[in-house]
Amino acid sequence: MKKKSQLTSRSKEITSQYFRFLDQHINDVADGRILEFMELNQIASELAISHQHLTDTIKKETGENPCHFYDEKIILKAKELLKNKNISIAKVSLSLTYDPSNFSKFFKKWTGITPGEFRKKV
Repeated sequence: MKKKSQLTSRSKEITSQYFRFLDQHINDVADGRILEFMELNQIASELAISHQHLTDTIKKETGENPCHFYDEKIILKAKELLKNKNISIAKVSLSLTYDPSNFSKFFKKWTGITPGEFRKKV
C-alpha cells in the first residue's frame, strides 16, 4: 500500500503535468500547430490516466475542476493575443477555434468585458 506522502506527491505531479500540458496545448492551437482543442478525456489519456482520476486529482489539489483551468488558460492566451492590435479580434477568436460571437460571449463571461473593451484598456 502506498504511503500518504507518495499519494500526495503523485497528486502534485499529475497537477503539474496537467498545467504544463495545457500551456503547451493552448500555444499549439493558437499558433496553428494543432487545429482544435482536445477534450478533457483526451488530455487525460495523453497523461496516461483516466478522465475521472484527472478530475478527482485536480479538484483535490486545487479545489477547482480541470475545465476551470483549461478555460482560464485560454482566456490568458486570448488576453496575450488581444494586446497585439495588429491582429483583429476575429482573427484572435479563430486562432483559438472560436467563432467571433461565441468568443466574445466566452471572454465576457470570464472577464466581465468584451474583447474590444479589453483591447481599449491595454
